[in-house]
Amino acid sequence: MRAIPLLDLAIIGGGVAGVIHLHYARQSGLDALLLEKQGGVGGLWRQLPAWQDIQISPADWTVGDLPLGGPKQPYILANIEAWVERFCLADRIRLDSPVSRARYTGTCWELDTPQGTVRARHLVAATGGHNTPAIPDVLRRESAVRELHSSALRDPAELSGRKVLVVGGGASAFDLMDLCLEYKARRIAWAYRGLRWFTPTGKPKIIAGSVRPFAKMQVNGLNVAQQNAMIGADLLARYEKFGIQSIRPERPLDVRHDQLIPGRARMLASFGELKRYPGSVETIEGRDVTLSDGTRLAVDVLLWGTGYQTDLSYFEEPRIARIRTVGELASRCACIFRSLDAPDLYFPGVGLDGIGSAPWAFMLMARSVMSHIRGTAQLDMEPLACRLNHFDIVRYLAERDFGTYAGERGWDFYRDLALGTPDDQPYPLL
Repeated sequence: MRAIPLLDLAIIGGGVAGVIHLHYARQSGLDALLLEKQGGVGGLWRQLPAWQDIQISPADWTVGDLPLGGPKQPYILANIEAWVERFCLADRIRLDSPVSRARYTGTCWELDTPQGTVRARHLVAATGGHNTPAIPDVLRRESAVRELHSSALRDPAELSGRKVLVVGGGASAFDLMDLCLEYKARRIAWAYRGLRWFTPTGKPKIIAGSVRPFAKMQVNGLNVAQQNAMIGADLLARYEKFGIQSIRPERPLDVRHDQLIPGRARMLASFGELKRYPGSVETIEGRDVTLSDGTRLAVDVLLWGTGYQTDLSYFEEPRIARIRTVGELASRCACIFRSLDAPDLYFPGVGLDGIGSAPWAFMLMARSVMSHIRGTAQLDMEPLACRLNHFDIVRYLAERDFGTYAGERGWDFYRDLALGTPDDQPYPLL
């Protein structure tokens, strides 16, 4: 029997995180292979509807001179594909290769795929913290309501003239209400158990979503308390200006735990048209939806803006397989992304949900993963008590990754990068 080759690194998932990790593995001279279950790269962005877009400005998403034609799904998918073409990665990507089981043997990782077993010394699980739509389990009796998760709404035109209920208190729900308004739904009801902070503004998301001001706060030395105070005061003033104090979250903004979601101009302009119901869906019977406070609504379409769960069920280790949220995943990692439950395992998905750019965070993590594999980083096993955002990731990793951040590429370089890069230009590829 022929022996199975032992790779330096296997990467599960061909979304932006996986492709970026493959690029830096190749740049580091490591023998790496990426396994993607779909017929092309892109991860969740390959599956999303064309109206879905990023929560940050295009300049913040783009890294270096890789093209980005716009903020919506087709352009984001094309940007991920551009990494593959630009850096000639296709020969180290195996498509249509779902991993049915990942197990650590005591000496290496073994991954079962339809094409056979893959063995590697290290494993990057880049299947994302958000890879499975989350739909609450509610009681349904002969339901005639059309239910769609935000990821499954392909044609928003079907909302026209319909009685729509949007469920959720975060970015997906805000997007869905904007679509209902754009396509002139007959009635829009909004149910939510909790609310997330967002930035009320009349500007489009591609402007309101810029994280450059936050980066400048970080590199100018503002600590977390000062960041919270400055951003929090701005948000309170905006909520009052737009007359939306009724949907202000109860807990003050804390950058260690919260996202900063850009505002939705259409939603704010038509705020009075939204029928708001603090609570959750309890039952769906016929065309009636009953909420937790007893309210009964006649509904044609129910849109679930309830986000995503984490699915790591392909891991043999039960402590990993039972993880369901990004928060749980982060709590089971040290040094931001290094697993506490298995050796030589890294989860870049914990870089999601913060304030900053996902591709930028993935780039920073990927370089330190490769440095750790090469032995030029000392990534400790101390878990973090809170999220690290944007340039705070640089500050944290620079203390542990001397191979990447030595010499002229230390903290001063990144501070100058944050302060000197024009807001409409991407940061350089490093």
